[in-house]
Amino acid sequence: MTSVDIGETESFLHGSTFGTRQNRRFTYRGKINLHSGTNRIALLSVAVGLPNVGGHFESWNTGILGPVALHSLSQGKRDLSWQKWTYQVELRGEAMNLAYPTNTPSIGWMDTSLTVQKPQPLTWHKTYFDAPEGDEPLALDMEGMGKGQIWVNGESIGRYWTAFATGDCDHCSYTGTYKPNKCLSGCGQPTQRYYHVPRSWLKPSQNLLVIFEEIGGNPSAVSLVKRSVSGVCAEVSEPPSEYQELATGKLWKGQTFHRPKVHLKWSPGQAISAIKFASFGTPLGKCGRYQQGECHAATSYASLERKCVGKARCAVTISNTNFGKDPCPNVLKRLTVEAVCSPETSLTSWKP
Repeated sequence: MTSVDIGETESFLHGSTFGTRQNRRFTYRGKINLHSGTNRIALLSVAVGLPNVGGHFESWNTGILGPVALHSLSQGKRDLSWQKWTYQVELRGEAMNLAYPTNTPSIGWMDTSLTVQKPQPLTWHKTYFDAPEGDEPLALDMEGMGKGQIWVNGESIGRYWTAFATGDCDHCSYTGTYKPNKCLSGCGQPTQRYYHVPRSWLKPSQNLLVIFEEIGGNPSAVSLVKRSVSGVCAEVSEPPSEYQELATGKLWKGQTFHRPKVHLKWSPGQAISAIKFASFGTPLGKCGRYQQGECHAATSYASLERKCVGKARCAVTISNTNFGKDPCPNVLKRLTVEAVCSPETSLTSWKP
C-alpha cells in the first residue's frame, strides 16, 4: 500500500484485473478513479516475501515484484516501485468474520448463479446445507476448486489445495539410476480431493459452509459425500529370522515374544461377509488387484473364512500352525487379506 499525489486536472474511471498461476504478471489497461491530492493505492497478493525451504530458495520470488507504474498522467509515466510501501496481513473478510454464522446475515452477500459465474481468485463463497442421515463419515469433495480455506458453522476445516499430479504413470522400472519421476502414480489426479467434516460440528439443517478461494475455482462442483466402506485390505509380514529365534529362547531369555497379527474391524452395524482374497506366502499386487505368488498356503482362504466371516472384527496370527504347515521354508512370508463387508444380520431363533 502506498500514497501518490495527483494534480487537480486528472480524472480516471475505476477497474480491476488479476494474474493467474500460469501468468503471474499482469497489466491493467483502463482508467482508474483518482482525485486531486493524495490517493491511496492498494494491491492484494496471496503471498508476500520469500520461501524458507527448498533448493536455492533465496533466489525464488513471491508476491508483488514490480514494477508498479501509473501511465497516461499529464506528466507521463510515474513509477511507484521505489516509493515507501506498507503491508498488512489479513483480508477484510477475515476481519469481518465472514465464516461465522452470527456475523453472516449482516454482510451484503451477492446472490449469483454458479452456472454463469466465471471463476476468479480471492472470492468468498457461502451456502447452507442439511446434514445427511446416518452415521457414516462425511467429507467435502473439493475437486473443482483451486486453493483456499473452508469453514463449516464457523469451525475451520483447514486449507485445501487441489494441485494435480503430472508425469507418466504408464511405465514403471527401477533399473538404472534412480530419478524422482520413476514409477509415478496418480497422474492427472488431485493430490487431495476429500476433506473430513466431523458430524459433531453439524446441525440437522441450515449448516453454514463458507469457502475462500484464492486462485479461482468452480464452487458448483463442491459436494458433501459419505464414506461407505464395503471392503478392506490388510497385509502383515512375519518377523525376520532373528526375531523368530527370540521365540525359541535363543536370544534375550526372559523376554516375551508376540507374533504379529492381521486385524480386521468394521463400522458398527457391519460384518465380514466374504473373503475376496487371502494368501499366506509371497502374494503380489496391491489392494483390489492381489495375486498369488510362487509361495502360497493352500489353506489361506479356509483359515480366514473360519476365523472372520460373520464377525464385526477378527484377528489372525501370522504363524505356520494357523495354515497347516510352512508353505515355503526359509522364505520371509506375509499374510495378505482382502475382505468384503455387508450390513450385520441378527439371527432370531424361533420354535413352533
